[in-house]
Amino acid sequence: MKLGHCFGRLNLQFPPLPIAVAVYIISAMTDSPRLVFVLVTIALLLGLAASVCAQRNPVMPSQQADSNKEDLYAQFTEYRKSLNPEERRLAYPAAKDYLRKFGGDNDSNARDVQAFVTAYDRALHDGDVFSAYTTKNYLKAFEMGRPRLKTDADDFFVLATLTEAGYENAVAGNATLNDETTGYARRAIKLLEGGKLAKPDPFKNMEFARGFLNAALGWFVKDQAPAEAAAAFLKAAQSDTPYRTDPAIYHRMGVAILKGEFASLSAEYNEKYGAKQASPEQSAMLARVMHAGERAIDAYARAVALMDRPEQQEAKNKILAQLTTLYKNFHNNSDTGLNELIASVLSKPLP
Repeated sequence: MKLGHCFGRLNLQFPPLPIAVAVYIISAMTDSPRLVFVLVTIALLLGLAASVCAQRNPVMPSQQADSNKEDLYAQFTEYRKSLNPEERRLAYPAAKDYLRKFGGDNDSNARDVQAFVTAYDRALHDGDVFSAYTTKNYLKAFEMGRPRLKTDADDFFVLATLTEAGYENAVAGNATLNDETTGYARRAIKLLEGGKLAKPDPFKNMEFARGFLNAALGWFVKDQAPAEAAAAFLKAAQSDTPYRTDPAIYHRMGVAILKGEFASLSAEYNEKYGAKQASPEQSAMLARVMHAGERAIDAYARAVALMDRPEQQEAKNKILAQLTTLYKNFHNNSDTGLNELIASVLSKPLP
């Protein structure tokens, strides 16, 4: 290695030696001790120059960290986009490693990785809840779903799955989860009606979600809150699902209308106008009572009209008897026009 090359690289400049110093060095070559001193000095300078020349610009810690960060993000991205299932499984541990090292940076890459981890964790926990539900281990589904909802109160998948689990548990005769299930159904419906739900999972589509959740809510609250139940049954009947042709939905709606809105309006009417002269206010109130009664009759009639299978005949006869009594109460004890109503009711919109 040439010393001049090294000095040139280091951008070192040496001023010309003064004449006196040059003469001194030349004269020193004739004097042994001085010659040794000069040679040693030159050797030290050459050694220092060689040492400096051998060095390279060191990689700074921040540069190394940035390089590691980019490499790890690239590795995560490669795993996430891979068509190989085995490689895709590696995306999650790579993402966790990235967040452990660089999650605090809160840049676009960190947010991207965090979103992936959040979605992955949700899918993992949701899958566990759904698995417990499909194996009819309803209590386990609730035990696994509760902590998930504490972490994410708006997890529609868990809310809907627990509503399904609670409903089937109740239908099987166990009412221990009813109150909790009712709360989950209300929360799921609120998310659904809020218009911000991206996916209807675990349901096939939004309409199926609307149909089931409202049908289930109506079933749970039909005794404690019949007015709320009637509104829920109406939404189920209006959904583009098999619930719109389910006679049970209409029968339950008719019962809920009578027990809720009709009973409440009738009590209010009797209290305000029962023993008073006719008045515009009394007439308006009476019209509201009659409208509620007609809505109940319409629901009963739809239930009867939809029961066209042989195995439904017994239930149909019972509901028809109830409908006949109700109809006569609103039509001067006459059933004239009832058969025509039943025959045409399905061709009319819900009142």
